[in-house]
Amino acid sequence: MATKIPSSFIDAVLARTDIVELVGGRVPLRKAGRDYKACCPFHEERTPSFTVSADKQFYHCFGCGAHGSAIGFLMAYERLGFVEAVTELAHRAGLEMPQDGRPAAPAGPDLRPVLTAAAQYYQDALRQPVAEQARNYLKGRGITGAVAKAYQLGYAPPGWNGLLSALAKDFEPAVLERAGLIIARDGATGFYDRFRDRVMFPISDARGRVIGFGGRVLDQGEPKYMNSPETALFHKGRELYGLPQALAAIDKAGQVVVVEGYMDVLALSQFGVAHVVATLGTATTREHLDRLFRYAPEIVFCFDGDRAGRAAAWRALEQALTVLRDGRQASFLFLPEGEDPDTLVRAEGAAGFQARLQTATELPEFFFESLCARVDISRMDGRARLVELAKPLLSKLAKGALYELMIGRLAELSALKVPQAAVLAPARAEEAASRPEPPAPVRGGSLVRQAVALLLQYPALIQEVEELPPPGRPGTDVLTALVALLRETPGLTTGAIVERFADSPHQATLARLAAWEYPSLLPDHEGVMRDIMKTLNEQARAAQAKARHRFLINKGNLTPEEQAEMVAYLRRRTTEPQ
Repeated sequence: MATKIPSSFIDAVLARTDIVELVGGRVPLRKAGRDYKACCPFHEERTPSFTVSADKQFYHCFGCGAHGSAIGFLMAYERLGFVEAVTELAHRAGLEMPQDGRPAAPAGPDLRPVLTAAAQYYQDALRQPVAEQARNYLKGRGITGAVAKAYQLGYAPPGWNGLLSALAKDFEPAVLERAGLIIARDGATGFYDRFRDRVMFPISDARGRVIGFGGRVLDQGEPKYMNSPETALFHKGRELYGLPQALAAIDKAGQVVVVEGYMDVLALSQFGVAHVVATLGTATTREHLDRLFRYAPEIVFCFDGDRAGRAAAWRALEQALTVLRDGRQASFLFLPEGEDPDTLVRAEGAAGFQARLQTATELPEFFFESLCARVDISRMDGRARLVELAKPLLSKLAKGALYELMIGRLAELSALKVPQAAVLAPARAEEAASRPEPPAPVRGGSLVRQAVALLLQYPALIQEVEELPPPGRPGTDVLTALVALLRETPGLTTGAIVERFADSPHQATLARLAAWEYPSLLPDHEGVMRDIMKTLNEQARAAQAKARHRFLINKGNLTPEEQAEMVAYLRRRTTEPQ
């Protein structure tokens, strides 16, 4: 490649990339225990054998053997070169690519520690006397202490530099500015807090890590709600408020409800309708939907029943068409005039709101109802206009049963007598991915293999490795190289480790062991790795002694020292358990 990308930069890119989010935006993943599963995008199959691990940051297909990190997936799925794939992921992560002939630009600080500290500062401030108005506001909205704690609600005091001063000991102002917490003064030196005199709503990623904030003003100031700016971690068009708190309930309900405001999420959750998230003051995007369909097969959009609400619902429908496929459903719940989810659930309770969810309008019904309202289907040219309006929208749908059924419904409404296939142009043809050669299966369960697999899948166990076995035993070269990497670069994920060995003869072995399922690979007690390494070294010493014994037997004419060595060896053989 023209540019040699430093390993440290690749590590930074992978550390800031969530492979579940990346793959889930292209493949319909479903939660399966700790991992996610889908039918493999690289070969035809009916039973899902393609898994993506959030813990390992690694994907693997047990059918065809495809595997790798986020970089490898993007290369295989999008047909990108290595540099192109790294560039794409770096852009998503807010990192600047290395330039030809120059070292990589600094990846920038990890913003999570400062955001976590800011969230704690805001939570602490909510308990202080200065936050009395904020507490009264939350109580007036009916928010309980338990809900406030679960969603980490806080308060930004009215001063200009409260947060800046509180965090100055541990973080440079430049880091706070990168995280969107402070703003540089115009025409002067120094900074001031972005959020002041606002109730604070931390926004977290799916793993519960704070990535940004929303703040509601307490007086009549503007804007009423303000979010963090775009940062390396926070992208408003991709994030959803309340997602980590809702995941368990979404999994149980098999459904996710999308509302428009922070308070709607809090109120519904408080009343037991916990499978709910909110967009962050933006229209629903494809990235929102790609993420949500990973967690549930059905999305219910909750909008006001007025014209603005229906316009927002139509925009959501247009995005949904691009990600709907067989097995996925979308519906729309339109609320009575003057009501929102917050007021409605307090008036009708959880049972009443759940009953309304059951009556939500299905996407196909809303689709044709909206289009038919724009034409006169009693006229022939009106029906032709209906077809023309529907064609570009339905062409976004993936081929399948839903696609055929909606074309059939369009043919009914338009009274077309031609074959359904002629109603619309075929949907975009997707290039079939070539099937990779499956790797050789992992056989046996040797201790060396177990040691490599354990370190690969649980890199933190490197702390238990004190003495390596001597070379010569099969697999010890891989183990030695892996231990050296983990000691030099701690904190790597499984996917990042395999990526580090991309050009190494060990890559194939490590890739197989990254997905190896073996009972011993469950480190449920401290010292499991230490025990394995101790046994390996004992076996190595025993093998060396045995080899030495054979040498002495074949040698003959032993010296007194060698004779004593032979006697000691034979005594050990008779006393040690066999």
